[in-house]
Amino acid sequence: MRVSRREFLTGAASATTGLALSTVLDGLQPISGEEISRMTTETEPGKRKWVFVIDLDKCNGCRKCTEACITEMHVPPAWGEPQYQGRQPWIQVFENGSEGFLPVPCQNCQNAPCTKVCPVGATYYSEDHIVLIDQNRCIGCRICIAACPYQRRFFNWFEPPVTEEERQLPYSPDYQVPHRRGVTVKCIWCRHRVKEGRLPACVEACTAAGHDALYFGDAAEDVVSNGREVFSLSTLLRGRGAYRLKEDLGTEPRVVYLPPRRGATR
Repeated sequence: MRVSRREFLTGAASATTGLALSTVLDGLQPISGEEISRMTTETEPGKRKWVFVIDLDKCNGCRKCTEACITEMHVPPAWGEPQYQGRQPWIQVFENGSEGFLPVPCQNCQNAPCTKVCPVGATYYSEDHIVLIDQNRCIGCRICIAACPYQRRFFNWFEPPVTEEERQLPYSPDYQVPHRRGVTVKCIWCRHRVKEGRLPACVEACTAAGHDALYFGDAAEDVVSNGREVFSLSTLLRGRGAYRLKEDLGTEPRVVYLPPRRGATR
C-alpha cells in the first residue's frame, strides 16, 4: 500500500499525540495540604510566583484556548499536524477517555530541564520567572525539545508565513513575533500581556466561551482569576485532589490541575 508523505506525517503526528498523553499522565499524586500552604506562603518580597490552574471539571474540549493562542501569538504551522488549523498546539487539548479533556500548555517549570541544556543560553528565565526563548540566540540544535518531558516545545522547520504588519513589530522574547525558520518556539504564558497586568489570551477565551476552566494568578499573593472572578488559590485547591504533571521528576511545574469532581478527594 502506498502512503503519501502527508498521510505519513499525519499518522506520525497522531501516534506522537497518543504517546504524549500516556507519558504526561504517569505518576500523578495529589498535592498535599502542606505543599499548598508552602506554595502560597514561602515567598520572597516583591517576587512573583505566576501559576496556572486548570479545572478539568469545567473543560469540555472546545479548544477555544488553543484558537486564542494561535491568534494572539501568530503561532506558526505544525507540519503534519492536521488539528488546530494546521498550527502548532502550544496549548494542546488531549482527549482523556471517560475523564474528559486535558489542556496542556507549557508547564513553566521552576526547575526546567530546557533551561539547563541550552548550549547558548537562548532558553532562560525572565525576571518574573517565566521560561522564555530568545530566537536571536537560538541555534536550532533542538536539545531543549528532547529535554522537555511534557513535549511542549516546537521547531520551525520551514519559513513561517509572516504578514507585513508582523514584520513591522520589534522582536522581543516576550512575544516571539515575527517568527522565523530554524528556531525553537513555545507557549510563554503570554508574557507581553502579563507584563501589562492582563491575563493570558487562553484564559480570557475560556471565560468568554462560558467555561471558566482556566485561572491565572500569583501564588505569592494567593490569588488567581479567570477574568470574571477572583479566587484564593489555596481555597480553590484544597479538597479537590489537585495535582501537577510529572511532579516526580522534580521539574516543579507551575500548572496545577483540578480533577473532575467525581474523582476528587473530598
